[in-house]
This record gives sequence, C-alpha cells and structure tokens, in this order.
Amino acid sequence: MMTTPFQNEVLLEGRALQSPVLSHENHGLRFYRFPLEIPRLSGQADILPVLVTDAQLSCITTDSPLRIRGQLRSFNNRSGTGNRLVLTVYAQSVEPGTGEPENRIVLSGALCKPPIFRRTPLGRSICDLMLAVPRRYGRADYLPVIAWGQLAVRGSELQVGDEIALEGRVQSRVYHKVTEEGTFERVAYEVSMMHLLDPETE
Repeated sequence: MMTTPFQNEVLLEGRALQSPVLSHENHGLRFYRFPLEIPRLSGQADILPVLVTDAQLSCITTDSPLRIRGQLRSFNNRSGTGNRLVLTVYAQSVEPGTGEPENRIVLSGALCKPPIFRRTPLGRSICDLMLAVPRRYGRADYLPVIAWGQLAVRGSELQVGDEIALEGRVQSRVYHKVTEEGTFERVAYEVSMMHLLDPETE
C-alpha cells in the first residue's frame, strides 16, 4: 500500500492561444476555459484545455508565456457528442512564465481497468492504463495513461486495484472517428508515462 497521499500535480508552461471563454458556473463560481499550447522537443505541440476561475482571468494573456500549477480533472460527457470522458487541467495558480516550455505531471492512484497491451506494426510495445486518482469528498478522477517500451511491459503486468505512482506529461492527440454520419476529427488527451515511480519512496 502507498505510504503517501494520492497525488495529482500538474506543472505547465506555454502560451494561451485565445482568451478564456465562459465554460460553466458551479456553486456561484464562474469557470472559464482556454487552450494552452506547449511545444514539444519534436517540434510538434500539445494543446491542452485549461480551466480557471474568474479571479484568475486578469492573469491570462495571449502575448506572453503562462506558468500553471494545478490538477488533471475528468468528468463524464453526457451530451452524446465528442469523447465520453473529458479531461481538463484545473488551474490552482497562474503566474507569468519564464519562457521555458514545461509539461510535467505526477500521479498516484489505483488501476481501475485491466491493462490493454499491444504492439505497433513496427513491433514497439504499448500499453493503455486507466488510473483512478481520488479527490477530496469521495470523488475521483479517471485518467487514461499510455506507456511505451519497457514501461508498457511493466504496465501490462499490473492488475485492477494495484496502486501505482508515475511521472509523465499531458499530451493531446488528434485522431479520426468513423461514424454513420461520416468521419470526424477528434482530440484525445492522455498522460504519457515517462517514469514508473516507487510508491514506497515517494
């Protein structure tokens, strides 16, 4: 069993692609959403949805980098369109950035679905995991995690209920979904695992 509380810590630095727009209101608080672009070393970029409160709106600018600390949250989409599981970065603090892109997440939780292990056409190992990370007040976030190579092999050996800790990055991935109405471009968000941590030493 883990000796530390469950973790869900995100640190991002990038640029807002547009000004925040109203997302929803909850318990008298208004929440606003905007896309944050974070360059990768490969030259591509992750574009991640970020949620802020109205108290943080004055910190959001599109002409300079932003540094955001928060958590990766999930909720079920019951609209019938788009992904069933919606992921958002909930900003707990927003401050001016340093100019160095950052995309780091530390998670610990319990595996809530059997791992799905497969190999790419080129023979590379890949494993999909679903991690349940408890919040306060009895709720939990359900976060998809993808692992490659030797990490995928280790992930495939896990069982439902196993508690794990990991470090990685939050990534966006464009894919095409084929339906009876046609083919639609969708964006998936997931955690790309970089390190499987030892929960006893975290």
